[in-house]
Amino acid sequence: MSRDAPLHGRRVVTTRDEPGELERLLAEAGATVVHVPLIEIADAPDGGAELQKVLCVLDDVDWVVVTSQHGATRVGEALASHPNVHTAAVGTRTAAQLELLTGRPVDVTPARQTAADLLEAMPAEGAGQIAVVAQADRADPALAVGLSALGYRVRAVTAYRTLVRAPGAEDRAAALAADAVAFASGSAAQAWKDAIGSETPPVVVAIGPTTAGAARACGLTVTHVAEQHSVGGLVEAVIDALSAHRRN
Repeated sequence: MSRDAPLHGRRVVTTRDEPGELERLLAEAGATVVHVPLIEIADAPDGGAELQKVLCVLDDVDWVVVTSQHGATRVGEALASHPNVHTAAVGTRTAAQLELLTGRPVDVTPARQTAADLLEAMPAEGAGQIAVVAQADRADPALAVGLSALGYRVRAVTAYRTLVRAPGAEDRAAALAADAVAFASGSAAQAWKDAIGSETPPVVVAIGPTTAGAARACGLTVTHVAEQHSVGGLVEAVIDALSAHRRN
């Protein structure tokens, strides 16, 4: 990796359950990625029974909304045989997973990866239509509440659980010795608090204001918030933040 790469020699912590686009983009920018997964994905507490009931009656559903690739994975196969059901996804990574499984484009994917932007992008004429929101057990209720406020008849279903993974002493030390941590979701920030505590690297970057708010609510200090609420925007914010930190 060239020494001219903007993150050459910098260590950046990521906490998702498995490496993906965020880690790839950070590495391309020259960072040493310190991947310390702090959550594990598991089936819903009921083993997915409620979700399966919904997926069996998709003929009566107008929209299926997912907020993560894990939600997309759990509904995609069923949606593939119901082309009349509209789909919406928060985030390009989630949309790509849903498109892969359904074989068709997602109807609504906001430019910025936030629930608020998805609500703004949803068609006003959808009022009165049934919208299933397939989400995690600890999901922020703002999306379901917002859809209801727009007039959709919402059924929020727990599609999966996020469990805190306690890192070992070596992983914890590596995370705290890094130059920065990048939080791509509020659940990631909460998992950090639960697994590691309030101590963080000197630079803490959140993908957007919702994630920043969740991090601050659980006692973490957020130093920077991405202007573009996407994985690419998060990486750019890390680059800018560490550039400024180097100068200081």
